[in-house]
Amino acid sequence: MATIASNIPAQSRIIIEDVQPEIDSGKFPVKRITGENFNVSCDLFADGHDVVSGRILYKKVSAKKWLEAPLNPVINDRWQGSFELSSRGEYEYTIEGWVDYALNWQHGIERKIKDNQHVNVELLDGIQYLERILKEVNKDDKDFLTNCIENFSDEEKYSVAVDYATSERLHIILHKNPKKDFKLTYERTLKILVERQKALFSSWYEFFPRSSGKNGEHGNFKTCLEVLPHVAKMGFDVLYFPPIHPIGEKHRKGKNNSVTANEGDPGSPWAIGSKDGGHDAIHSELGDLKDFKKLIDSANDLGIEIAMDLALQCAPDHPWVKEHPEWFKWRPDGSVQYAENPPKKYQDILPIYFETEDWKNLWNEILRIVLYWNKQGIKIFRVDNPHTKPFRFWEWLIKEAQKKDPDLIFLAEAFTRPKIMHELAKCGFTQSYTYFTWRNSKHELTEYINEIAHSTSREFFRPNFWPNTPDINPYFLQDGNEWAFYIRYFLAATLSSNYGMYGPVFEFIVHKPIFGKEEYLDSEKYEVKSWDWSNMTNLKRLITQLNGIRKHEKALQDTFNCRVCDTTNDQIFAYYKSDAEANNHLLMIVSLDPYQMQAGRVKTPIGEILQNGGYGLQMQDLITGQSFQWYDEWNYVEIGQPKLPFHLFRMTKL
Repeated sequence: MATIASNIPAQSRIIIEDVQPEIDSGKFPVKRITGENFNVSCDLFADGHDVVSGRILYKKVSAKKWLEAPLNPVINDRWQGSFELSSRGEYEYTIEGWVDYALNWQHGIERKIKDNQHVNVELLDGIQYLERILKEVNKDDKDFLTNCIENFSDEEKYSVAVDYATSERLHIILHKNPKKDFKLTYERTLKILVERQKALFSSWYEFFPRSSGKNGEHGNFKTCLEVLPHVAKMGFDVLYFPPIHPIGEKHRKGKNNSVTANEGDPGSPWAIGSKDGGHDAIHSELGDLKDFKKLIDSANDLGIEIAMDLALQCAPDHPWVKEHPEWFKWRPDGSVQYAENPPKKYQDILPIYFETEDWKNLWNEILRIVLYWNKQGIKIFRVDNPHTKPFRFWEWLIKEAQKKDPDLIFLAEAFTRPKIMHELAKCGFTQSYTYFTWRNSKHELTEYINEIAHSTSREFFRPNFWPNTPDINPYFLQDGNEWAFYIRYFLAATLSSNYGMYGPVFEFIVHKPIFGKEEYLDSEKYEVKSWDWSNMTNLKRLITQLNGIRKHEKALQDTFNCRVCDTTNDQIFAYYKSDAEANNHLLMIVSLDPYQMQAGRVKTPIGEILQNGGYGLQMQDLITGQSFQWYDEWNYVEIGQPKLPFHLFRMTKL
């Protein structure tokens, strides 16, 4: 007699595969914002021909009870369902599938009746499935099931029994009260990080607070109060400051990154720390903590959040260098190698040694600093060069900080390799700088938008498009052509729901570079500037207008709804964004040539918009106010010099 193996697995007929979204086999959470419907899909099937059913199980991580959302079949054993993410924090979800014998019975009896077969035995067979759920249903459903059972048992009521057995009401009752035979739960519990709306939709404006003074005088938080109304009037909701901490005096940089500072040179704000303090201190010329908190409150009153820079590096005279020498890597000659990013050299900065044996105290000190500034009212951090610090450190820090305040947002300033940028996003960074700054041609933009909006990275990587930064003066902008600034601004503000700009330098078309480099001549990083924010330029008018449009047009408040449209001219780039719930459809058409008029045909999504009626499109340009009527899929446009180099059309049915 053959021996029966003792390691036979539990009986199961269900297969659950290809659950989406799922990041790295569930290692990292997908990202969403509050109020979204979270869509889940999977392959769900069993052997044979029996009817199967499935549910999504979900809950807040902190909750004890699982909630259920139905899965519905789509095609070819693919199922999908959704549930609402009603609050911030971390959710978890998984899939449950089973053979539904009750629905299988009803499906089989329906097919036999259509084939004119007598189903008396099948009616008797069905009684068992109804009796199993009698105690679980409400009174009305119980009365209905009882009538079914009585009619199934009485041959003289055959026709009535058939009507009961094939009724929609019985189908609904059986579907709502499954017994879940041979139930299988997906092997992994997956997570969702749900963040506030600003994680997906924000407009950033950067300026140096020390440049808020007049006539070349060093500005401070009090003079920044005078700038706030200008930033608010332009429609920005995040005001980002470079580091506000004491600036090192040892090896301080001079004008244009000179290795020798002259008397009065303020140094780079990223050379953090001096005898006056480190990352939890404020540069004395900017003011004190009371002044800073007043600035935060005043900004909030205008609908603006202050974002701080978190730059984990130290000037040679930072207090940590003496207090925690083990947090730096010392060379045989007793020095620390200054920071480098070849060919750039930062003689005024010492990198922190994250491989130190004292790493736990280092991590905790950085968390303390983040929570300290959060306690003062800061909820947004722009993080400098996060890719030069350990991934697991960021995963820990962001999670621990968001436990204290789920509203915290972290923007990664990581211009580095794609996989590294993606890993930082998986570790918890809310948003990230991108390659947009260097994507200029139609092919480059098309390829990049398709990658961002339509690949799996959309589940965790939120881009933030910047046309310039204090570190980057792009070649496209270096000749100071006003139309070039228009083009790059329009692309940033309409392609991505999160965008930012190095404010006064961009809006006042500052463009002179260091020859042969993507760097600004006479960079504000190394000297104090004075700006006339009251000067209303044409570019500033456009910025103000477009920020207003972004707040009104729901389709612009998402990045991942962007679809590139075909054009007959490679100097014309077109893309479509829509929000079905708001019935908001937008078509953006941009000339990529800042010097001359361009013409061509653009393929519009007219068929998609008119599929439920209508005979044409009303095309209203939200920038110029002009209106056109289009009836064909392909339409002719002329854009660029001397006219504006773009259209922003709201499309409605005729």
